[in-house]
Amino acid sequence: MSNLCILGVDPGLTGALAFYFAGHDRISAEDMPVVAGDIDAATLAARLAQMKPDLAIVECVGAMPGQGVSSTFKFGCGYGIVRGVIAASGIPMRLVSPAKWKRSYGLDADKEKSRAIALRLWPSRTDLFSRKKDHGRAEAALIARYGAEKFVDA
Repeated sequence: MSNLCILGVDPGLTGALAFYFAGHDRISAEDMPVVAGDIDAATLAARLAQMKPDLAIVECVGAMPGQGVSSTFKFGCGYGIVRGVIAASGIPMRLVSPAKWKRSYGLDADKEKSRAIALRLWPSRTDLFSRKKDHGRAEAALIARYGAEKFVDA
């Protein structure tokens, strides 16, 4: 497991990508690449080619109650772009429900708690999680770490 790179994905336009190097407990996280209001598939593919993750853990999401039809469609298209780019890149992918990965950290829907845990786990990387809007990065990082713990043989 020492040299494995695990990609964690919090899908959506305000989501993020995290690259977790489990053997060294190192993390890198960045906002989802977006262009003209859509997920930028070309930039996402280039980033995956650059980082070469060994496994992708993607939060398995669906429509939320009260969400409008057009926003649900747009979110679903973005989710499909993420999964399609990962698959086309030849990266093995596991889907995990929000409830499952969040339960392992004792989290609920409060995104600030995700940020607090990420800051505690990686205190040297406060640059990644310091702003309130960095909750997507924090969740992607936690998803990646969850994947390393649950799906990778030690």
